[in-house]
Amino acid sequence: MKDQQKFSLIDGLFSSQDSKEILTSIYSSKIQFHQRKNFSTEERFGKADETALNRIPELKKNIERILQILEETESSGLNLEIKADITINFLQS
Repeated sequence: MKDQQKFSLIDGLFSSQDSKEILTSIYSSKIQFHQRKNFSTEERFGKADETALNRIPELKKNIERILQILEETESSGLNLEIKADITINFLQS
């Protein structure tokens, strides 16, 4: 197997509204993942998952910035090109 695999998640032109829908959905899903992970860790081990708790504010800050950008471009009528790739690297532990 190769040391790296790459997949295209998003690759296209979108209206501001479609961009907002796509990106908020992805970020919301990722935030919920970390919230559930933290809840699970607290239930099983009685302590918070620091990685998850640190990641949630970062994701929220990113989505706030994205929404601000989309709001600024919404009235322009411009389409937005969005590209997002997933890269998987295989590392020795």
